[in-house]
Amino acid sequence: MTRISATSPFLSRGFTLLELMVVLAILAMGTMLLFPNIGSVTARSFTAQVREAGSLLNYARRTAVVTGQPTTASFYADLSDEKDSGAVRASPLSTSTERNERWQARGIGLTYRDSTDQQQPVEEHVDVTFFPEGGSTGGALILTLNAREAVISIDPFSGRVETEYLDD
Repeated sequence: MTRISATSPFLSRGFTLLELMVVLAILAMGTMLLFPNIGSVTARSFTAQVREAGSLLNYARRTAVVTGQPTTASFYADLSDEKDSGAVRASPLSTSTERNERWQARGIGLTYRDSTDQQQPVEEHVDVTFFPEGGSTGGALILTLNAREAVISIDPFSGRVETEYLDD
């Protein structure tokens, strides 16, 4: 003999399909808020490196004017694939009277365009010198990562540094 339940089938334990769907939708929205651009971590890293390079140039310019001594900003290419990359990073700063500031590329391409519009990729390093009168050696640093590209222009007469993103 089968036993007949005295309770209604709607009072059984568990969740309905609608309740489960609502919970999953809330979890999905929460995940989108916490991790909005998981794929753009490299893009944020690229932007941070461009800002860092521009800040170094502005710092070198200010230092040259304030101290009355020429200041050189050195930009090193990404040598993480090569065995002797430690030698470049460990090289001593300038021993002359001028100051030397350093920047190391991390996973991005570095190209230098001089004042005469000759463009060449940086294989080891490139130096930009700022003078106490406000001028500089000038040129432009072109930083690239995949399809992203930024140009940091240095005016040879005023030493003014401007950053332009070409991928936007």
